[in-house]
Amino acid sequence: MKLPKNIWDQLKNKSADALISALVKDDWEHDETRGAQRVYLHPDGRRVSIHYHPGKTYGPRLLKALLADIGWSIPDMRRLKLIK
Repeated sequence: MKLPKNIWDQLKNKSADALISALVKDDWEHDETRGAQRVYLHPDGRRVSIHYHPGKTYGPRLLKALLADIGWSIPDMRRLKLIK
């Protein structure tokens, strides 16, 4: 997914806690934890593994991969208050 610069600027500073909070708001459920990885499942069958380090942000490549795995569109990210 190619994101416009203004949206990318808002997302690149989101912490792991903010991303997990948005997942929970979007009906994802915590499935298992293995070390620093938390696995979340969506009722439609999607699955994503989040590398959890409290207060840390993700690098651009990892964040893009996570967003691709999650499958959120720009309207979804607005609804979840990740972006304005």
